[in-house]
Amino acid sequence: MGDKDNTVMLYSSQSEVVVSILERDGICFSKQQYVVKKYEESAPIFVAAYSWFAMEAEEYLPKPEGAEYPYWAFRDLYSIEQSTNSRILQLCIPADEAIFFDMYDWNKILCLQYIGETKADEARFSQMLADYGIRNESDVILTNFYPDMKRQVQDSWKRLFRHHEKIKSGNTDGVGSVQAGLWQLKKEWIV
Repeated sequence: MGDKDNTVMLYSSQSEVVVSILERDGICFSKQQYVVKKYEESAPIFVAAYSWFAMEAEEYLPKPEGAEYPYWAFRDLYSIEQSTNSRILQLCIPADEAIFFDMYDWNKILCLQYIGETKADEARFSQMLADYGIRNESDVILTNFYPDMKRQVQDSWKRLFRHHEKIKSGNTDGVGSVQAGLWQLKKEWIV
């Protein structure tokens, strides 16, 4: 990361359909309908998280026309879930074409959880939920019963991008595992 030519080497697991489109068209965009189809009964959780990401990430990198949702890429190959229906692509991407964050923070969003400034902050929030009798943190997001807490959780998600500039410049100190959101995939990026 942070090479002189300002490119980053990342890995991304993509379906054969995506690879075929890349080979045919040279560029590919992810759409909400693909996420819904992929995750089926779990789709509402992913749509909530991905839609939030798509809206907030534009502050760091505007979406090109045709993009709805991001593709995911990782600095480390071991961070990728391998699937029999996908291929691992090694990508050399201009650093300014990616939105960087800590994979563990993103996992909290996928679980519809609060991202604290610190572990103590997260413990305080969890205790507050327990004090209100809320056992499943995702209920705060998936129902309309807790509007104030829902706003607190969604506001906390903005911390996802707290490491973006630092990672983009090549500094990964304090970041668990680097993940990137890409608005598009380009054939020319495949190594």
